[in-house]
Amino acid sequence: MPELAEALASGRVFDLEQLRYAGAPSHPAHQPGFNYFLHRHHARGAAESRTGASGIVVMPEHSGTHIDALAHQAENLTLHGGVHVDSGVQTSAGFRVLGIETMAPLVTRGVLLDVAGGQRLAPEHSITVDELERAAKGARVEIRAGDVVLVRTGYGALWSEPAEYLRGAGVSAAGSRWLIEKQVRAVGADNMAWDVMGPTDPELGVTLPGHVLLLVRAGVPIIENLNLEELAAAAVNEFAFVCLPLKMRGATGSPVRPIAIA
Repeated sequence: MPELAEALASGRVFDLEQLRYAGAPSHPAHQPGFNYFLHRHHARGAAESRTGASGIVVMPEHSGTHIDALAHQAENLTLHGGVHVDSGVQTSAGFRVLGIETMAPLVTRGVLLDVAGGQRLAPEHSITVDELERAAKGARVEIRAGDVVLVRTGYGALWSEPAEYLRGAGVSAAGSRWLIEKQVRAVGADNMAWDVMGPTDPELGVTLPGHVLLLVRAGVPIIENLNLEELAAAAVNEFAFVCLPLKMRGATGSPVRPIAIA
């Protein structure tokens, strides 16, 4: 324990969450995005000198930096593990199985694959296996079973420019399969949807193929809208990764504030 405490105290902490505010980039399926309303105000005329202020947060669970629960996606109306959504597991109050509350905290080795490097990738570019392998080789890192792999496209720097951010590069279906073969515990990227938004995968016949491959078929969670700029600027490619989903019963995802410690 003393050695662990010393390592944590001497390590640099990188905050990987994007700022949450009304008007931040949001996937069209998850509008209206993040909204905060100050509900109680500090005001004159109170019965005592102490006053209180508090607000209300209204947002989809898939807004800002967040992690997808395995209930988030289905293929032919079937969730991960062969669970059919019509078997009573999908209710108006959430899912009875595979909700975000069933996801354990992620505390493991993290690896950054900085595919963008010094130049942001082209809009809607589909990241290939070769590009992922080159990024790993350039960083001299080996992806191991149980790792969380974070992919940098460079679009995290455009968080304040929603129109450009939503045209971000993403990981190809082949890239998702490659990471599944590596037996990763989770993946994440500095873009809206991990995949490129829009095009249909010719083999699977669906949009967002990585969501089917990772969440449904392999049971690998996806973290989206990461801020990887500081981590990349420091050339930190291996780190302790911590990500704590909120325990919201039956929810299909959760806002998170992931950190890297190196």
